[in-house]
Amino acid sequence: MSVISAILSLRRDPRILKLPPLLSALCIIIGILWLLLLPLQDYSRRTYISENALLPGQVHTYFGGSEHNVWQAYKHEVEDLSEQNTTTVVAKLADLFQSAGLKVARQKYDYITSGQRHVGENVYGILHAPRGDATEAIVLVAAWRNIDDALNQSGVSLVLALARYFKRWSLWSKDIIFVITGDSKAGPQAWVDAYHDSHDPASVASLPLKSGALQGAVVVDYAFSHRFDTLHIVYDGINGQLPNLDLFNTAVAIAEGQMGINVALQRMWRHSDSYRDRLQTMLRGMMNQGLGHASGPHSSFIPYHVDAITLQAVGDGWHDEMTMGRSVESIFRSLNNLLEQFHQSFFFYLLMQSNRFVSIGTYLPSAMLVAINFTIIAIASWVQSGRPPPSKIASTFRPRSTKEEVEVVEGDGATAIVPTQTMATVEREMFLPLSIVIGVHFLGVVPLYIFNQSSASTMNDIFTIFAYANLFLPYVLSFVLTYQFPPTEQQYLLIRSFSLLLLGMILSALATLNFSLALLVGLLSAPLSYVRPLPEHRALAMVAGFLLHLMGPSAVLAGTCWYWDTTAGDVLVEAAFGWHVSGMWTQVVIWCVWWPAWLIGSVLLACSVDPPADETSRNLTRLERSSDRQESKKSI
Repeated sequence: MSVISAILSLRRDPRILKLPPLLSALCIIIGILWLLLLPLQDYSRRTYISENALLPGQVHTYFGGSEHNVWQAYKHEVEDLSEQNTTTVVAKLADLFQSAGLKVARQKYDYITSGQRHVGENVYGILHAPRGDATEAIVLVAAWRNIDDALNQSGVSLVLALARYFKRWSLWSKDIIFVITGDSKAGPQAWVDAYHDSHDPASVASLPLKSGALQGAVVVDYAFSHRFDTLHIVYDGINGQLPNLDLFNTAVAIAEGQMGINVALQRMWRHSDSYRDRLQTMLRGMMNQGLGHASGPHSSFIPYHVDAITLQAVGDGWHDEMTMGRSVESIFRSLNNLLEQFHQSFFFYLLMQSNRFVSIGTYLPSAMLVAINFTIIAIASWVQSGRPPPSKIASTFRPRSTKEEVEVVEGDGATAIVPTQTMATVEREMFLPLSIVIGVHFLGVVPLYIFNQSSASTMNDIFTIFAYANLFLPYVLSFVLTYQFPPTEQQYLLIRSFSLLLLGMILSALATLNFSLALLVGLLSAPLSYVRPLPEHRALAMVAGFLLHLMGPSAVLAGTCWYWDTTAGDVLVEAAFGWHVSGMWTQVVIWCVWWPAWLIGSVLLACSVDPPADETSRNLTRLERSSDRQESKKSI
């Protein structure tokens, strides 16, 4: 009896209300510490090849010698085409593919996003495998202009030379498709979409020639004519998707082990294998994954479950184009050995060096802990909203003895007598809180539509107007809410509960798809767990509102653009291109999840700054009426 009575009495213990904020802060701190522990030697693993059939670096490569003269000839052809129009360039490249004995086709595309046209034409040739049945294919890609909009002269020349070289070999069991795209974003996306018949015929032409299912793709980015020092492997896909780790490990094993090339990733040109360099590499990878944009032509293949990477030559060293060609040859020999699609290794991982990684089972708790903190506060707010309000009527006369109403509670064969107030609950008025939370989240469609449909010339001005509007929007909404539909203290708690519950639920699900985006949004939204109306501390509420605005989407975007020395308009134009062309949905999370949660938190603080004069009396009247209804039910 005493145990049950003690447990039930905890429902009214004021110390219980102090636990959720502490647990929430503890989850955030542990989540951050968990992430910072990952670069340590004991929490990361060395990379390894899971698919034994790949046999990376186990073949002798023959690309070299006289092939260098062929490459030089192709390079002169490409240099002569550098000032020509698209039609002349594509026609000449098609002739070069045909002269190598390939079946050749072209494809035009014309995208319009943010008032800008992205027009171009792709050309590709298919080498049918002498030992295959045209059911599988691997792709070698070179964009005419790379991701930095530089002429990919050595890369295109190398693809042409490899097409002629591969044609002479009879060992291929898979078809090889050589693709030269007009650019590094729209061209690859148009080609891959058309290959899988998921393109828009109004913008992208169909492919006249096709082969089998694509097993993998390698992109060559060699945009200068001198020798290179480092091979930069780019692997980030759209919406945070990644290629199978076996493909990355194969490229690293061949480049470092067989060719002796220094491998870099995430633009870390000099990696000392220290904790700082590992952490910096991991955070750069998380940033690219969180942004969800296309980092190269390979990014267009990954959403179709075609594992792809980009090999980018950087620096000035002693490795020449023949070394790059032999690396590509060895990678293709390994891909040629595949008996089925990549599946044995990891698709979710964080790389902190070319030979060290952490898998999803190790890093996922970090984002989950940050998401759980919102759920903890949401549940605490829900429980608190069901408690009857404390008595606001004071009396100067207190009798010597008062009789307190009690109830008999039975459970598990025991009986306990507890005060009636301990078991009392208040009916929750949920219509207004649910309407506010749902309405504000639907309001996120407005910036999503505006930023995806506006023209590039006005994008920066529109964002400036939107950023300034965010300064006043919480106060406008709080004024309308407070004077037209004045919420009770219980309804404020329910608004916060529903908002944080939805935020925690979405971030928990998002963490399994795009861990980095979920963690970034979760950390930037962490202050929302501690936001509540402060009617008795208006100055503190104004300061908290200002600090919360600095953590909002518009302020974070403006600060990030200032740090990267770019404009918000350019970033939003790039995001609109990804939305219309690549299927990027990062902005959905920003404007339909993060921004509504931030706006609700700002409105709760704004309600503390300028409440109506009779707000307290209205709330007290509502609470008293609720208490009277409870008493009448008991008497009946």
